[in-house]
Amino acid sequence: MTNRLVLWDIDQTLLDLRGSGRAWYAQAFTEVLGVTMSEMPRFFGRTERAITPEMLVSHGIEPDEEMIRKFWAALVSCSEQALPTLTEIGIALPGAADALSAVAACDGVVQSLVTGNLREIAWHKLSAFDLHEHVDFDLGGYGDLSAHRPDLVGCAVELAEARHGSPEAVIVIGDTPHDVTAALAHDAVAVGVATGSFNAEALREAGAHLVLPDLSDTATVVTAVLG
Repeated sequence: MTNRLVLWDIDQTLLDLRGSGRAWYAQAFTEVLGVTMSEMPRFFGRTERAITPEMLVSHGIEPDEEMIRKFWAALVSCSEQALPTLTEIGIALPGAADALSAVAACDGVVQSLVTGNLREIAWHKLSAFDLHEHVDFDLGGYGDLSAHRPDLVGCAVELAEARHGSPEAVIVIGDTPHDVTAALAHDAVAVGVATGSFNAEALREAGAHLVLPDLSDTATVVTAVLG
């Protein structure tokens, strides 16, 4: 029986890849559509199911499912090509590795992801920094699922319940108000991490139960998870 399910965001929570996602979007636009991307998408806390159709429409392209899937395949290819250089481009944020390891050492805790990324890209990002070892990718909620982030939390919880039984608590850890509101929609504990574009006040205003400046205080992260 899993006592606690911890669902991590990736970008600006565990990693800072210095705008790589935008570069991959631009590359995919060129490769798939033969056009130069003229607008930059707003990524913060949003899912690929929200971002991709919006970007296609803004460039006059019908966002049917076939086109969306073709574009996603190109995005995955871009991230795979970048994999050997990700540690040169970006960084693991302070305390990320220690936090994942410490939480993994807690009895009855399972860790997975709720991320706007596609699953393959999530794997590329975390594995590049050796942050994948303690994460059960099979239980995650990923960006292809829905334009609405709360749906991703619901999916992850359902997958965890099917394998481990109902957790006593679900903890969602992320850097945007979207992460917070997605947690609250499922009565989960919302832990905000002010390492992204939103400060501590914005995360508290969104309803976060706890806000951390970063993940460097491992004991505080563990306490947040264990309650």
